Formats: sequence, structure tokens, C-alpha cells
Amino acid sequence: ADLLIISVHLLKSLGGSSSFSLCRQFFEGNVKRGNPKSISQIYTQLYVAPDEREVKNEDEVKQTESASLVPGGSETTVSCEEIFKPERDEKIRTLVTKGVSGIGKTVLTQKYTLDWAEGKADPNIQFIFPYTCRELNLLKSKSISLIGLIHQFFPETKEAEISCFEDFQVLFIFDGLDELQPPLNFSNTQILTDVSEPASIHVVVANLIRGKLLPSALIWITTRPAAANQIPFQYVDSVTEVRGFTDLQKEKYFRQKYPDKERANSIISHILTSKSLQVMCRIPVFCWITATVLDQVMKGKEKTEPPKTLTELYIHFLVVQINRDNAKYQNKMLTEPIWNSESKKILLAFGKLAFEQLERGNLIFYEEDLKEYDIDINTASAYTGVFTESFKEGSILNQKRMFGFVHQSIQEFLAALHVFLERMDKALGSPDGQWDMFTRFLLGLSLKNNQNHLQGLIKKTMQLPDVQQMLVQNIKQKIRVSPSSEESIRIFDWLNELNDHSLEEEMTLYLMEKGWAKKLTSSQWSALAYVLMYSQRNYDIFNFKKFSDSKEALIWLQPVMKATKKSLLCSCNLSQRSCIPLASMLAADRSCLRELDLSDNDLRDDGVEILSQGLMNKKCRLEVLRSSKRFIAILSGCLVSERGCASLASALTCNPSHLRELDLSFNHPGESELRKISAGMKDQGWRLQTLK
Repeated sequence: ADLLIISVHLLKSLGGSSSFSLCRQFFEGNVKRGNPKSISQIYTQLYVAPDEREVKNEDEVKQTESASLVPGGSETTVSCEEIFKPERDEKIRTLVTKGVSGIGKTVLTQKYTLDWAEGKADPNIQFIFPYTCRELNLLKSKSISLIGLIHQFFPETKEAEISCFEDFQVLFIFDGLDELQPPLNFSNTQILTDVSEPASIHVVVANLIRGKLLPSALIWITTRPAAANQIPFQYVDSVTEVRGFTDLQKEKYFRQKYPDKERANSIISHILTSKSLQVMCRIPVFCWITATVLDQVMKGKEKTEPPKTLTELYIHFLVVQINRDNAKYQNKMLTEPIWNSESKKILLAFGKLAFEQLERGNLIFYEEDLKEYDIDINTASAYTGVFTESFKEGSILNQKRMFGFVHQSIQEFLAALHVFLERMDKALGSPDGQWDMFTRFLLGLSLKNNQNHLQGLIKKTMQLPDVQQMLVQNIKQKIRVSPSSEESIRIFDWLNELNDHSLEEEMTLYLMEKGWAKKLTSSQWSALAYVLMYSQRNYDIFNFKKFSDSKEALIWLQPVMKATKKSLLCSCNLSQRSCIPLASMLAADRSCLRELDLSDNDLRDDGVEILSQGLMNKKCRLEVLRSSKRFIAILSGCLVSERGCASLASALTCNPSHLRELDLSFNHPGESELRKISAGMKDQGWRLQTLK
């Protein structure tokens, strides 16, 4: 008996149980790399209310919104230390605490355990055994007795040779019932009464709840609302719901986190400007995300508009985490690009993992899962605010490492980001534009005015202006980094679907300025190409002269020249290097170009040889053959000699059916090469009719 009493005091002293020492510390972020703080130092009283024993089928965000509409002080709250205190004379044996993801259920159980261990709560309880259902999943293929379960997770009890708990008041905590896989099934679970008899973990847990094992034990189960119906009504004595922070508790959280009064006031004031943030900040983990972002935004040297929507907030949060990783673990300077090859690789892998595992209903991953997505464990662990490792010191279950995103909303955000990027990348990666229309329809359907016409088919029309603006900014970034003008023009159609014409309007204003061609960025050249292609009514002639001040113009305006019948590039300071994009244009599919004037440019023989490669290309021949219109090449005064003329003769020999007229006046093509071309003109297969 003395040994048992000593063991109880040993466990309650916190020195003997790592579980209780962990309850002292609270990590915001990755449990291994984060900065631990005393839970009593950071804990803010949560709004815990008695709840009806019903399952709400509405979305968790809607449940949070509904809770936010309850006037402060209008309902009874339950304090942490009195969580097992009955409202009436009935004894509470089994307590179910519901709450949406991240609302603070786990922290509530940790705070209660710490208070009990320090003698502040329920002195009648002599043992508390907290379990997470994440860990219990690791035992689903094994048989284990209740005593074995206690000894495995709390080896101090085994060392003290405690195997009889009937004479003690014991509390079992099962945190996260919604994460137990497969779910509990009471109708098909065998009855078990012997605490030493091995069975599956589901059988042990179900019979503890039934009261068949240790009927005197108290049971505390936390779960998300949707999984609460796993437990039959008759086995539940009390139901509470964690509803997060009230307005006063939110304010207290931020003031505890930021002792600097001015900074705390700034963060609180900004949250009050956004209804969305006010509602979501009822969730403690969301308060942490918000505080992380707003603190960085307000400390930044550049003036940045603080985020007001969920999407904006999570994008900012992601950028904060990437910046921290770059600075801390990769020794990158803040002035360097955020999205380097390493950060892009890991975030794309995170996104794919998040999406595919979310489809399977998985919130917890193991080492083999990370390897499947080519995610290095050490690299993943560096992203302390995004990805976390769940572990329990002193447990043999450490041999099986478990991982997860810090909060389900982060997994959902990364999953959405993955789908968005995948759709856009798929559209961009399709050379024939196979996914272009799909992407345009997808973006267009996000607009409320389009949704209005589908009322009855769409359950609820909605438009989020800030989300639309984020889409616009992302598409503009795609245009900026696009390697070609053709691809950029395809992306401009996406902007049109969102009714955004800002780049086109900006380009129209530029055209009114002097020397504008030397100032343009790549995205502005793309905008110019788009404006020229879709604003001009006459597609017969394109005069390149006004754009020739810039060396980049020829590259960016290729789509315009391909869309017109006649392109005038005479006296445009073109060189032999200019012939590279021109040759590519000549060999392009579906080119409308029929007449090309390159007179009075310094092309020389090298340039003409490059052009000849385009002329003899089989695609060029096939495209032109489908048209009855003539193709004219004017190379007057281009310093072409015999070598250049030989290249032209060779091109005409390979593809004799497309060129009708060739102007080589004011050049020195050489008599022998001209005779070859003249002889070819007598061949019925040749279409060349005029040679100057």
C-alpha cells in the first residue's frame, strides 16, 4: 500500500512522468524546433459551454460564425478546473468535449492535467492517463490489454509494479476521437471486462467508454463535432463545447502574446476592421497565425496593406514561414528572392501531399508517406509554422514518427494552392492550349455576375473581391515570368475572364509617351502584343518601324507579325541576330504572314542563312500550301552576297511551293546562284514567279 501511495505522489510530482512535463510546455509551431513557453504563461481562458447532445451537420467555419453571434455573457461557461463538476447531483463519468479544429481542445486537456498535477483541480483524482488518438492509431494492428496500454505509455506505473487500478480514481483522456482510424463501432465490438486480456485498441477503448473495463474510471473524450455521434447516447453523461475566445478573451490573448501595448493595440485594431478575421479569431490557432502575420507586416520597412481575408492571410503566413526558413536554415539574405529552388520544391511537395491526403481523409502522415512525395524529413521539419512532428517522450511509439500540418486549415490552404497551380501549370504546359478554355471557364465562374445566371444550379452565389484580386496578382506574376509572348497572350485571356484590363490600360498610356519602347518590362511587352493583336481592325499590314528602338521588340511582337498578312520591317536596324526569331516565326504553325519586307537592314549572309532554315522548314511549307495566298520576301539592300543567295536557293529547292516573289535588289548575290534560282523557276513544282 505504501508503495502505491509513493507511486501516485511520484506521478503527480511531474518528475516521474514525461507526459506531465510536456503539459508544462506549449509550442506554437513545430514541437521540436519551436520555442517552448509555459502553458500557464500563454494560456488564455477559453469559452467552454454546456452543449446539447446533438450533432451539427453544418460546416465548421459556419459553426464558428454561429458561435460568434452569441452575445457575450448570455450563456453559462464552464471553467477548466470545474470541467467534471456536474450541474446537478448526477455524477459525470464520461464527458465529451466538442469543438472545431484548432479551437483549443488539446490545450484545454493539457491545462487541466497541469492544474491537477499542481493540486489546483480535482484532488480526488489520483491518476490521469492522457492519450492522443493519433498515437493509438499506431496500435491498430496489435493486440493489447488495458493494463498493457497504461504500462506502454506510462512506464513509471510498470516500474512501480502498479497493475491494479480499481481502488483508485483514474481519469482517461482520449484526445481527438475524430482522428481514430477506423472510427469506433459499438454495435460490432465485442464485450471485454478483463483489464489484463489483450484485444484490439478499438475494443479496449470502446469497453472503457461502455464501463465494462474499470467502471469507476472517468473518461474524457475530445472530438470535432462530426465524430461525436460515434459514441451512443447512453454512454455519455455530459457534453461540453469549446467555442474558442470571446471578444475579451481574444484581446487578452494578443496582450499576453505582445507585452508591447502599442503593437498589441495595432493588431487588435486591424482585426476589428475585418469581419472575417473577427470571426476566425475565435479559434486560438487562428489567433496565432494572425498575430504571426500582422506582427511581420507591421514591423516591415515597406508599407504593406495588412491582409483582411483568409486567403490573403494564409499567403502572407506562408511567405513569413519561407522567409524564416531561408534566413535561419539556408543562410539566405532577406533581399534574396523568397521562392528559390529549395523553397519551391518543398512547397510544391507539401501542396501535393496536402491535397491527396485530404482526399483520403488523412491528417496524419508517416515517414513512408513523406518519402512517397520525395519530402526530406529534416527539410520539412524546418518549416516550423507549417509542418510539425507529433511525438511523446519516453514512449516506445517514438519508433514510428508521425507528422502533420500545424492546423487542418493550413493543409486545406496548401491543397487549394496545389490545385490552383496545377490547373494553371497544366494549361501553360499544353502546347496546343488544351486546358486554356478550362482555366478561363474556371476563373470566369468565380464571378458573381456569371453565377447569377446559374441560380438554381448553384446553391449560393458568392464573390470574394479580395480572392479575385489575389487571382489577378498571381496571373500577372505568371505573365512576368513567362518565357514567350505567345504564352503571355494566352494568360491575358485569363485576366479578361476576371474582367481585369489594368495592364492593357497601362500600356495604352505608355504609347502616348516619347521613347516608351526603351522603358517596357517583359509583362508590358506582352500587354502591348495583346493590345495590338486584339485592338487593331486591319490585320493586313503591321509596320514594325515605330517599335524598332528596342532590341526586345522583335521577340515580344512575334505573335502580332504572325497574325498579320504583311509585316514591314524595312530600315529597322535589324542584324543577323534578328533573323533567329524571324526564322522561328516563318516555321511556326498557323502563321498568317504572307509578305515580309526586310529591306535596308544589315542581315548579311549569316542572317540570310538563318532565314533560309525557316523557309525550308516542312511546317512552313505545309502551312502555306493550305493557303492560296502568295508569300513575298523582300531582301533589298541587305548586303546579301553569293553565300547568302546559295542558302536561299537551297531553301527554295527544299520547299519550292510557297514563295512567289523574291526581291534581292541592291545586293550582290552572284551570277551563278541567281542562275540556279532562275532555272528552278522553270520547274512546274516551283511557285516563284518574280525574281528581282
